[in-house]
Amino acid sequence: MEDVVIMITPSFWKHKRVFLTGHTGFKGAWLSLWLTQMGAKVTGFALEPSTNPSLFELVQLEQLVDSHIGNINDLESLAKVMLNSNPDIVIHMAAQPLVGDSYSDPVGTFHTNVIGTAHVLEAAKQAIQGGCTIRAILNVTTDKCYENKEWHWGYRELDPLGGKDPYSASKACSEIITASYRDSFFPVSKFKEHGVGIATARAGNVIGGGDWSKDRLIPDCINALIENKPIVLRRPQAVRPWQHVLEPLYGYIVLVEHLYEHGEKYSQAWNFGPEYTDCRKVGDVVHRLVKEWKGNMEFVSSSKVTYNEANLLMLDCSKSKALLGWRPVWTLEQALGKIVQWYQAYQNKENMRVVTVRQINQFMRMVQEKAERNG
Repeated sequence: MEDVVIMITPSFWKHKRVFLTGHTGFKGAWLSLWLTQMGAKVTGFALEPSTNPSLFELVQLEQLVDSHIGNINDLESLAKVMLNSNPDIVIHMAAQPLVGDSYSDPVGTFHTNVIGTAHVLEAAKQAIQGGCTIRAILNVTTDKCYENKEWHWGYRELDPLGGKDPYSASKACSEIITASYRDSFFPVSKFKEHGVGIATARAGNVIGGGDWSKDRLIPDCINALIENKPIVLRRPQAVRPWQHVLEPLYGYIVLVEHLYEHGEKYSQAWNFGPEYTDCRKVGDVVHRLVKEWKGNMEFVSSSKVTYNEANLLMLDCSKSKALLGWRPVWTLEQALGKIVQWYQAYQNKENMRVVTVRQINQFMRMVQEKAERNG
């Protein structure tokens, strides 16, 4: 029998005040749209969208969220906006998210991903001291926060943190800072006194419609397919834990619901990754994507590798499955099908908010079906 699948509780989110950093980014825009569809009042704080086009602009999120353009490196501005929004929940997703950029600007990466995390946690602490009733804080990091030893099994939440490249190291530091703020100012042992749950979420290799970031597999492939150009791959044999963007977001939503209600139990680190069968080689993913696109493209390997990357990385999500009731919903093949549908709808100039909400609803229906089937 399959594990129990926990459904999202839309009624929980109705009228909840959520402060979300990074709402203009790829994952942040998907999450903002999902939360607002459930009735949450989202206040976003982030830089301008980093790509053109961007999902944030295509789904017209500025009409749905209280959007503030700012930098998490500016503690004063961040703290002011957070205090004024009086949030119930804080979700931190703003980051410098690219391994390649961390090599070209390591100091900037550390400043944003390390000090920026401290700023968000400090702003939350100050907001609580100022009278805000924040009950749940979630810091979204990455699977790359682990000390990668190229194991053929998944990393668990208690495995050592580390990072050979600046990006990975910065995210390991972000995890440590979060634990430090939790232990110093909101310790689990005194939860009944402060009532604040703080957790971290680790996921990676997230794919989905609306991503135009540079040096990412799916955007690079889609651009090549649209322009009828060869697909250039750096490491076609590298194995990655691929998952549709809605998969970890589903995990974050379920985690926050648990964290809000029982913070003393869930103030920990959590993995959200695909089943091992969806940890695939880069080249295999490209072949499947081209098939879904109904294209006839070939890819070529690039001999120009400008920075080091892991060849093998997987997560063990047993803890999230057992204690949160979360589990992956879409297979990799289903995810790639949804991605192709999204980008082809964009090519056809469809209403992308409608398209994106439709995929969210399709995902939620499958969660419900799995829950009912195993209930």
